[in-house]
Amino acid sequence: MSFLTWAALGVAALVVAPLIAHLLRRRPPDELPFAGTKLVPARTAVAQRRTAIEDRALFAIRASSVLALAVLGATPFVTCERLSIAREGGASVALTIILDDSMSMRAKVQPGSPTTRFARAKEAATELLAGLQEGDAVAIVLAGGPARVALAATTNLDAARELVTAAGQTDRGTDLVGAVQLASELLGDLQHVDKRVVVLSDLADRGTEPLTAPEGVKLWVPLEELRGAQENCGVVFADRVGDRVAARVACGPGPEDAEQGGAIDKRRIAILRGDEVLEELPLAPDVGAKDLFLRLPQSAQGQDTARLFVTLRGGADAIDADDRAPVVAIGGRLQVGVVSDPASSHVATGGPPAVEQAFKALALGVQLRPLSAVPDQPSELSSLGLLIVDDVPGFTPSQRRELAEWVEGGGVLFITLGPGAAAAPLGSSFAPMLPAIVRWSRSAPAGIDRERDEIFGEAGVGLEELSAKGRAELDLEEEGAPKRVVAWKDGASFLLEKRMGRGLVIISTLPFDTEVSDFALRPGFLHLMKRAADTARTLGGVARTTVGATWSLDGYEDVAVSRIGDGDRLEP
Repeated sequence: MSFLTWAALGVAALVVAPLIAHLLRRRPPDELPFAGTKLVPARTAVAQRRTAIEDRALFAIRASSVLALAVLGATPFVTCERLSIAREGGASVALTIILDDSMSMRAKVQPGSPTTRFARAKEAATELLAGLQEGDAVAIVLAGGPARVALAATTNLDAARELVTAAGQTDRGTDLVGAVQLASELLGDLQHVDKRVVVLSDLADRGTEPLTAPEGVKLWVPLEELRGAQENCGVVFADRVGDRVAARVACGPGPEDAEQGGAIDKRRIAILRGDEVLEELPLAPDVGAKDLFLRLPQSAQGQDTARLFVTLRGGADAIDADDRAPVVAIGGRLQVGVVSDPASSHVATGGPPAVEQAFKALALGVQLRPLSAVPDQPSELSSLGLLIVDDVPGFTPSQRRELAEWVEGGGVLFITLGPGAAAAPLGSSFAPMLPAIVRWSRSAPAGIDRERDEIFGEAGVGLEELSAKGRAELDLEEEGAPKRVVAWKDGASFLLEKRMGRGLVIISTLPFDTEVSDFALRPGFLHLMKRAADTARTLGGVARTTVGATWSLDGYEDVAVSRIGDGDRLEP
C-alpha cells in the first residue's frame, strides 16, 4: 500500500479521542445523609472526583464512527493501485498502448510464478482500457520486431478490448524504438491535447538507455515488476551436417545477485529421438551465442532428421519454449532471385531468359524468383540463397548496405557487367562487393585463356571463341579487390570472386545478353550456374529466415505452415 493509504488508516488512532472525552467527564459527588450535619452551617462543595465511563453504548458508537471514517478515507487509495490514466482537468485523452509480444515476455513475472510477463502486460492493457471514457481515442502497437500497428487510433473501445484479449505471444525480437515511433505517429493527427504513449514491456533490449518520445507526447513505462534479468538459455537452431549436428545455443545474462553454480550451470544439451537420448554433452552457460557439435550415433545417421530434436535438459531457466529445436538437414529447394531487364535478357530462339532455361535444364531443384529490382530490405533478401543481378546500373546506398550484410551472412551474389553497369548514375556503385570503376569497351578478345582458368575445366571447351561484341573493363582499387579466377586471352579479368564474411560475390565481365555474346548459350554457362547454386547451398542459403521476416509466396491460393516433426499447426 502507498503512503497515502497508511496516512488514511492512521486516522484510526483518533479512536482514543472519545475515550479521553468520556474519562474527563465530571459528575457531582454522591450525597450521604448524616444527622450531625443539621448542627453545622451549610457550605458549598468545592471538591469533585473523576469518574469511570458511564455510557458505554455511546462510547462504542463514537469510536466506531472514527474507525469507519478512517476506512472510508483509505478505500479509494487501495483501489487505484490498478493502472489508470490521471486526467488533466477532466479532458479527453488520446492513448497508444504498446504491447510487447516478443519472446522475452514468455518469462514469468517472478521465478516460480504462474503468470508470464506477457499475461501481466495484457492484464494491464485491459485495466487501462477500462478507465477510458467516451471521447477518448486509443491505438495499439505490438513491439515484437518489426514493430507493427495492431489497431489504428479509434474511439471504438470495444474493438480495442477485443484485440487485447485476442493478442498472442510470439517468438519475435523486440523493437521498442520502432514501436514508440509508430505509437507517436498514430497520435500525430488527433485533435486531443493530452496525448500519451504507455509501454507495457520488460525492456529486455534497452539496457540502461531510456526510451524517448517526441515533443507533445507523454511517455509512461509502468510495470516495474516485469523488469529484471532472469537466467535463460535457448537453442537458436540445429543443422545436420553429415554425421554431426551443429547447434547454436544463446544464453542471456542472469540477475546480478545470482549465485554461482546455480541450476542453470547443471544443464546439458542432447539430441533426442522421441524420449531416447542419442547424444548428450554438458552445457557451460556463458553469456552470448556459441556453436556446439554433437555426433549422431551410427543407428541414427540414415534416418529422417524430422524425428530428431536438440534439447536443453536438466536445471531450469526462465523460458522453456526456446529449449528445443528440430534438427534440419542442410539442403532442399534453394531460393534463387534473378534481376534482369526483359528487353536485354530475351533469347532469339524464344522462350524464357537464358538463366531460367539453364536452371530448368540442370534440374537442380531450385525455385526461381524473378525480381523487378534489386532488393533493399532484409525481409526480401533473408529467404534467398543466391541472387543473380544481370547488368544493372549500380546499386543505391541502401541496396549496397543490405546486400553487403546479406552476403556476409552467407548469401551468394552473382553480378554481370554490361553496358548498363557502365552507365551507373551519380551515387550508384557496386562497392563494397566490387570496389572498382566499370567501363564498357566495344572490343573484346576472342575468348578466355584456358591456361588461366580456375573454374570451368573441361566445361570451358568452346569458351575460347565467344564472338563477344564488347566487355566490361575494371579499374580495381587495391584494397578489397576481388580475385581473378578466369582471364581473357589478353590477361584481363573475365570472372572474379570475392569472399565477404560467410558469403561470396561472383563477378562476370560479360552480361547474359545474347546480342552481346553467345556466352549464355555455351555449356560453360551451365557449369557456372551449377557452381553458383552448389556454392549457395553449401554456404547455408537454404537454411532459415529470422523470426518476424515477411515471406513472399506469390502465385499460391492457400499456404499451410506447420512445425517440423511434432505436427502442431501454426498460423501462417
